[in-house]
Amino acid sequence: MKRLLLGSLDDIADGQAKGFDPDNTGNDTLFIVRKGRELFAYRDICPHYNDTSLPWKQHQYLDGAGNYIVCAAHGALFNIDNGECVQGPCLGQGLDKIPVQISAENEIFIESTIIKEFKL
Repeated sequence: MKRLLLGSLDDIADGQAKGFDPDNTGNDTLFIVRKGRELFAYRDICPHYNDTSLPWKQHQYLDGAGNYIVCAAHGALFNIDNGECVQGPCLGQGLDKIPVQISAENEIFIESTIIKEFKL
């Protein structure tokens, strides 16, 4: 399978999130949250309406304390580790998780088939 390079691990500060536009649509369609060397990637769509982007401003996916992913439109909170909604109108639903890989050179990759699968 063909891998698509998103960037370097150093592009995302530890404890922060960053959006990506792998299909060059002009909008971030996925985002990654970094916890040390662990990355948690999700499609940038709130499950409440299935068409609403999460951040109020580019790369602002986390609450003020950095403990949860937050949907600025609905106030929903999601666990970083598994994308499950723990508060808000989509309680019990979850974000679409995207598998990512980190190379020995700290490069971040996703499989190119993900773009088609999630219609990123």
